[in-house]
Amino acid sequence: MNLLFAEILKKLRREKGLSQRELAELMYVTRSAVARWETGSRLPDAAMLSRLAGCLGTDVNTLLNAAAKREAAPPQVIMVDDRKIFLSGALPVLEEALPEANVTGFTKPSEALEFAGANPVALAFLDIELGKTSGLDLCRRLLALNPCTNVVYLTAYMEYSFDAWSTGASGFLLKPLTPEAVRAQMKNLRHPFAAGEADANG
Repeated sequence: MNLLFAEILKKLRREKGLSQRELAELMYVTRSAVARWETGSRLPDAAMLSRLAGCLGTDVNTLLNAAAKREAAPPQVIMVDDRKIFLSGALPVLEEALPEANVTGFTKPSEALEFAGANPVALAFLDIELGKTSGLDLCRRLLALNPCTNVVYLTAYMEYSFDAWSTGASGFLLKPLTPEAVRAQMKNLRHPFAAGEADANG
């Protein structure tokens, strides 16, 4: 889907005072074809782009550049903690601190690994004690899937911090999680990315 092209096309059509049907008649296509272009679900080919530019009185490069750009996928952020009560309280904190990220929680490491195998995880918050599985081991397995995944450990026990640094993690946070702590940690990631950190001052 290309929403940038869709918005530019819609704007140019309206500036010319054309309805979708009128533009379709000028282009010798159906109105539904124009409608699909304006929702971003379809893109016209290069020859059609040239004709479209002529009908709209714009430079063809304007349309070509817009058509070439894809909407950036939001970064995937996961949290793994075997206690549902902590997970349910912490996920809104992550969403507040990282408003442009897709935040997903897991209570089972196996489900987190399955998700990470199908999605490029930018950042993983891992509880160190995950029942029979260690968060340290889960970190190593996530990095084996994607070496660019940032891992931040979560625990209530400071003594784990020394073990955590040997696994390739980016950081370590003590529970309970706060938006301020997450924002501060974002500045120390091994592989930085934009997640729309909310302004701490509101």
